[in-house]
Amino acid sequence: MAEELTPETPENESDRTAEAEGTEEPIKQRKNGLYPEVSDELAENMKSGWADTDLHDLEPVAQAAYTERRRAALSARFPGERLVIPAGNLRTRSNDTEYSFRASTEYAYLTGDQSHDGVLVLEPTAGGHEATVHLLPRSNRENGEFWLDGQGELWVGRRHSLTEAGQLLGITAEDVRELPQKLREATGPVRVVRGHDAGVESALTDKVTAERDEELRVFLSEARLVKDEFEIAELQRACDATARGFEDVVRVLDRAEATSERYIEGTFFLRARVDGNDVGYGSICAAGPHATTLHWVRNDGAVRSGELLLLDAGVETTELYTADVTRTLPINGRFTELQRRIYDAVYEAQEAGIAAVRPGAPYRDFHDAAQRVLATRLVEWGLLGDLDVEKVLELGLQRRWTLHGTGHMLGMDVHDCAAARREAYVAGTLEPGMCLTVEPGLYFQADDLTVPEEYRGIGVRIEDDILVTEDGHRNLSAALPRQADEVEAWMARLRG
Repeated sequence: MAEELTPETPENESDRTAEAEGTEEPIKQRKNGLYPEVSDELAENMKSGWADTDLHDLEPVAQAAYTERRRAALSARFPGERLVIPAGNLRTRSNDTEYSFRASTEYAYLTGDQSHDGVLVLEPTAGGHEATVHLLPRSNRENGEFWLDGQGELWVGRRHSLTEAGQLLGITAEDVRELPQKLREATGPVRVVRGHDAGVESALTDKVTAERDEELRVFLSEARLVKDEFEIAELQRACDATARGFEDVVRVLDRAEATSERYIEGTFFLRARVDGNDVGYGSICAAGPHATTLHWVRNDGAVRSGELLLLDAGVETTELYTADVTRTLPINGRFTELQRRIYDAVYEAQEAGIAAVRPGAPYRDFHDAAQRVLATRLVEWGLLGDLDVEKVLELGLQRRWTLHGTGHMLGMDVHDCAAARREAYVAGTLEPGMCLTVEPGLYFQADDLTVPEEYRGIGVRIEDDILVTEDGHRNLSAALPRQADEVEAWMARLRG
């Protein structure tokens, strides 16, 4: 990886401000002790001899019509108030390298843009709001920014001009470097989505309150509960790519046995990067007893024939919608008798949970249906003494082995709509367009002395992404088999 000639440092921020105000101070004068100044001759040479790369007559991105509707709903909710929604900034990984950037969900949802440092501002007008997206313009060639700045285009690639960005997003675009001063000078009520851009929040310090800002965050979370047709198509695309990723993993299980869970993680990640943007969350590639750890993301354990692999993974699309799918697979392609018994119980619970997903149903119905099945099987296996199913459910004793809720909303975040009010979400009612996971599981810890020894170290979860439709539901991840015989036949076919 090449080093930058004059890497951007926090001290450079004053130069950006001066530049925004029209001062053409040569960036070559910035010093950090690592590199000598470039010569005047080289600086002059770098100003010219470059072809015109401006893009013209761009069509709006596919999401533009939908983001316009989303902004209209936001405008209607907060009339007369200035609304500020930042994308976020780059974060340092080490020295002069940054983590991969992922725009804030709220910003991407309302703009369709994924640029770091971007800020959407809705300015109140007599008829509602006027939307402006504030972005970094193209790198300045006159003062050398494009090749001397650590985030200059020669280093990190071309970005759209403000005109181009406006055409693509269907929103007026302005220079984000001028925004802090505008925000400091602004009057009237303001709300901001917090936690993404400290500079924006600093400019609004005396104008906002935590309570009012939280109302904005909650509204945007609840707005995503019901997906539009664009979002549903993206979620289906994510599930289809995820199914291909699971197939990739099955094909290389023999190589994973020779290495570790890391081989599984890397195999799925390749699919996520080829067919989408990234993984939607840290992949859980849990083999053997690791399957009993709910969020096992170390993925450094052995993969052994005769044990189970719990693979919980999802592809995130280029528009930032993620799948969330789990399959528990026999590593050698065949379930043992006990593995199948536990697997079938989880499958039966998932079937009951999915059947409970329909418009008008209380959100918790699918969880309760799945838990009842699992409690029934645990009682039948003699793991809860003489208690009957009703008493077990009343006391919640099945939770020693079921552990977690049976699902959650899904969308741009793997645990989407997390800031929604309880009455709108977990105590609410399912509506067409909602998308949720149904993922019951049974987990018998390796050190659990309350179960027979042969159960210990077995963990099973089955998870699918379910869309609520007008007349029931649709399984977006149905391309992957779930029933035990079908899983075995599917694995045999893929492994030749």
